[in-house]
Amino acid sequence: MKKIVVFTGAGVSADSGLATFRDSDGLWASHRIEDVCTPEALHNNRKEVIDFYNERRREMLSAQPNAGHRAIARLEEWFDVEVVTQNVDNLHERAGSSSVIHLHGELTKLRSMRDEELIEPIEGWEQKLDACASDGALLRPHIVFFGESVPMFDRAARTAATADIMVVVGTSLAVYPAASLVRYIDLDIPIYVVDPGNPDLSWIRNPLTHIHQRAAEGMPDLVEVLREKYAE
Repeated sequence: MKKIVVFTGAGVSADSGLATFRDSDGLWASHRIEDVCTPEALHNNRKEVIDFYNERRREMLSAQPNAGHRAIARLEEWFDVEVVTQNVDNLHERAGSSSVIHLHGELTKLRSMRDEELIEPIEGWEQKLDACASDGALLRPHIVFFGESVPMFDRAARTAATADIMVVVGTSLAVYPAASLVRYIDLDIPIYVVDPGNPDLSWIRNPLTHIHQRAAEGMPDLVEVLREKYAE
């Protein structure tokens, strides 16, 4: 059974109605990064940061997986599939994907401000401002803020290196270190990119196919292509 590593970005969840961060009408158009997504913001204005991620969580819970998410999950019928995502929502899991690495954290979890290894689930959408972890420290969103390291990157890189096929969906390949995952696969491994825009692919030397469609449109068709070409 061939191994497919699927690397996804905000474009996958945009088809479920979740706002992206970097588009002209995205979240950073209405919120300053410095105000809601840095360790300093959490320290200096905890309420604004907590409110911001409460709203993201509420939006996530009201959204549903789209055809792109479901197509990615369906690949498991014929392939060994691991998803590496930049997204912090749980739509891949809700669509049925069984192995998902979240590079930038998860809205469904909180963690201790004293011990970053102490991670706890959150029920519903609202984190109370004074909510504490089991160690007595205040809880914070389990999100990788700007300026923080990406603790799951090494695991994701090791996963990418095992790919027989890589599928890149809904990402501009502009956010690092996440975008560099493509460099961890062998040069003979085929890469399929599903994105309606024009991400910079000039540096990729692998066999490359760019499908100029949104995830919900392009992924279902790509599943059939992959099944017919590579399924054993």
